Amino acid sequence: MTISLDRETSTATSPTTGPATGVTVTKIGGRIGARIDGVRLAGDLTPETVATIRSAILEHKVVFFRGQNHLDDEGQIAFAELLGPLTTAHPTVNTGSARVLALAANKGMAANSWHTDVTFVDRVPAFSVLRGVAIPAYGGTTNWANTVTAYETLPAPLKALVDNLWALHTNDYDYAAQSEKAEQEHDRENVFSRKEFTKVLFQTEHPVVRVHPETGERSLVLGHFVKSFVGLNSAESHNLFQLLQARVTKLENTVRWTWAEGDVAIWDNRATQHYAVADFDEQYREVRRITVAGDVPVSIDGETSRVVKGDATAYSRLDELIS
Repeated sequence: MTISLDRETSTATSPTTGPATGVTVTKIGGRIGARIDGVRLAGDLTPETVATIRSAILEHKVVFFRGQNHLDDEGQIAFAELLGPLTTAHPTVNTGSARVLALAANKGMAANSWHTDVTFVDRVPAFSVLRGVAIPAYGGTTNWANTVTAYETLPAPLKALVDNLWALHTNDYDYAAQSEKAEQEHDRENVFSRKEFTKVLFQTEHPVVRVHPETGERSLVLGHFVKSFVGLNSAESHNLFQLLQARVTKLENTVRWTWAEGDVAIWDNRATQHYAVADFDEQYREVRRITVAGDVPVSIDGETSRVVKGDATAYSRLDELIS
């Protein structure tokens, strides 16, 4: 499903249901990002409005809503369920809620490395719905990158390499943590400890290029949960990872969002990476995430991702997915 847009702003329409009255989609980046206006997010939206939102997410990869201050956890969950069955809050971290992952910090700590959510399990989430609860006066922005256009713009020799390449993802390893561990040791009050994050070990081999189950687009599956590439040694893996990540995060392939309280961001986790910038000093920042379940990635050759260690059934049940 696609939506029709002129160069800047248009009313999004569904080819089967007609226009969702009053809903507008404004493109904010050449390769990624759009703002949606005219919607009060809730669990009782019409099918036409939900179809418009879903189409915009698939086309623009991440969409933003301003002024959703009426939402609480229950309302956020009710809306997210319109996009599909939900996962639990996280495969390993317990924040006291079955569905809501609360991410809070007051010393500039954030997920300040590029990643796609939860790629260490086989069933990579489809969508993430993130709500701004407490936003600092400055800093604390979030960046997203389009992993579809990152693949599409690769030169032919690199495409030939990645089309048959696989990577091992795990929650017990990431490139960013190796360099940032020392600076984070002083503050464990508002970030999840590595012990908790890795209390259940997951390892999964994913194709570096996956075929999107809804759009058919090809995208790169990388980010900081990559430990190594299958068949390559650690030095080769590190160098190749840096090369490919640099393609994903080229500035023209990204969009940056400055949060306000009540903002909601929704992104296609199968076609993006994101990076929460830790530049808000000791101000308090809190966002809350609901995750919509996704399927197991499929390679260009039709092979599905392979579980090496860990069972993610409790996190997300594949038999609940809507076909």
